[in-house]
Amino acid sequence: MSNLVSPHGGGSLNPLLIPEAERAAELERAGQLKSIPMSSREVSDVAMLAMGAYTPLDGFMNEADWRGTCVDMRLASGLFWPIPVTLGVADDIANAVEIGEEVALADGETGTIMAIMRVEEKYTADKALETTHVYRTEDAKHPGVAAVMAAGAVNLAGPVRVLNEGEYPGKYPDLYIRPADSRAMFEQRGWSKVAAFQTRNPMHRSHEHLAKIAVEVTDGVFIHQVLGKLKPGDIPAETRTQAIQAMIDNYFVKGTVIQAGYPIEMRYAGPREALFHALIRQNYGCSHLIVGRDHAGVGDYYGPFDAQHIFDELWEGALETQPLKIDITFYCKKCYGMATAKTCPHDKEHQIHISGTEQRQMLANGTPIPPEFSRPEVVAILQKFYADQK
Repeated sequence: MSNLVSPHGGGSLNPLLIPEAERAAELERAGQLKSIPMSSREVSDVAMLAMGAYTPLDGFMNEADWRGTCVDMRLASGLFWPIPVTLGVADDIANAVEIGEEVALADGETGTIMAIMRVEEKYTADKALETTHVYRTEDAKHPGVAAVMAAGAVNLAGPVRVLNEGEYPGKYPDLYIRPADSRAMFEQRGWSKVAAFQTRNPMHRSHEHLAKIAVEVTDGVFIHQVLGKLKPGDIPAETRTQAIQAMIDNYFVKGTVIQAGYPIEMRYAGPREALFHALIRQNYGCSHLIVGRDHAGVGDYYGPFDAQHIFDELWEGALETQPLKIDITFYCKKCYGMATAKTCPHDKEHQIHISGTEQRQMLANGTPIPPEFSRPEVVAILQKFYADQK
């Protein structure tokens, strides 16, 4: 009997990747079907469906599930779900597809066939409704809103059978951990309370402090990084992995941290995405999600703690995985150590804050980064990456 949180929905994991023995024949059959090109976000969603990270979904959402997710954060069944998972196509493609027809889903950039979907529904999405509710803005400069607006006008819905996980397993063999695997790893270590730390950036000392707070109150921390498409200027996963591992090896007690990755593409939906990250981590077996300042935010679209407050709006039983809410963290020169706004009484003039943008500029310019902000072993890896780009 597992002591871990249950997969979302209370059942078992629902990975949609078909058995390996069936894939060659199904790929050959898929080659005879109409091909539907997918965006990078939709490709990443297929990979998430493949591994069971989107349990209990069985494919791309129909209109009732899409609308319920946008407005009430509920599927038609009443189950909690905060972010739409949809497949948008142009009118001409939608018109060429019949209800009940099977189609091949292909990576729009490479043409690689990823899955077969039986189309059960076609509907026109109200993009203003989606962006207003999910992203709290219709501003086209918001990357999540821009992705919604760029998607096709018609959503195709139906169950998916995944044939190919794409580049992720081969490109990141040590990081690509599926929910069934993470659950087995936690149980092998005797962990029942596990805190997930979401990141798409190398970890500096504030991040390290968040993780160490979590280590104190749980059995271990699952540092879980984004492997999907990033924003321009973000550090690639290969370099980020080295930097995070250097921090783990030098500054954490052995056996308290697992580093892994998953193929999601960020929506930058702030509060809604924090909920989505918690739901996904429930499927991975994590009891908690570390939620710090401006989780999954971008620009100034969300308040610094909106992603924490939204958990208080959920109804009883919506999620098993709970937020581990931690205040803004920094190094205080007067405290001589890491602190948060709840533990440090000193003025901001004593605090060392460096934004991600400032750090990237300092690295690009070769400006020394203070050890109070980032560990020297981490800085050395990042400096080499920037030097190699010149």
